[in-house]
Amino acid sequence: MNLLIKTILFDLDGTLLPIDTDAFVRQYMRALGAYAGHLVPPAELVKHVWAATGEMIRNTDPGLTNAEVFANAFFPRVGVDREALMPVFDAFYREQFPALRSTCTGLPGIARSVVETALERGYEVVLATNPLFPRMAIEERMRWIEVDDLPWRLITVYEEMHACKPHPQYYAEVLERIGRAPGECLMVGNDVQEDGAAAGLGIDVFFVTDYLIDREGLALPPGRSGTLAALRTLLAAGL
Repeated sequence: MNLLIKTILFDLDGTLLPIDTDAFVRQYMRALGAYAGHLVPPAELVKHVWAATGEMIRNTDPGLTNAEVFANAFFPRVGVDREALMPVFDAFYREQFPALRSTCTGLPGIARSVVETALERGYEVVLATNPLFPRMAIEERMRWIEVDDLPWRLITVYEEMHACKPHPQYYAEVLERIGRAPGECLMVGNDVQEDGAAAGLGIDVFFVTDYLIDREGLALPPGRSGTLAALRTLLAAGL
């Protein structure tokens, strides 16, 4: 049992939420393009969203939130006033985004029991999802797996964070916000490169293999990788 670990950082997509992230994002982009197509041609909108998202992923300026970086990159490209388009985006997340739940299989799955097991064992929990989405979209996905009402210490959303995975600045900001040292945390994620980057700061990592993403074919640590169900067993035993 690792007595040093106090906080567990859970990734969302492909970790707690049972989805193929690439397939989900394609569906999301199609839906967004269709919803806002009366203002911007769908193909153009999607192209500019991807470009602005790329800027957001690359940014590590501590003076700019991810939301600010996205807006600064997106609105000049798209040629539509922010005041005209933002209400449409907000309405999309309220009205259309919840329908994307149908792209996820096996809901609600075991996610809630995993997080509850961590809480019962005395760990605090952080939803360390890559902060590329607004809070509204992240909280909606949390509802799909019935973890929205749990006592999360922090949820990393694009309105508040200043970097994205796999930048070490993302993990450093999480640690700063929760007041923890790297050795007091365990990062649980399904992306070997993005979530595994936490190890560079000295954070222990557990790779969830149900929807594993590994762009380099790396060997996974046998004691720190397995299914979400296996993680629940490990948590119940006290890591």
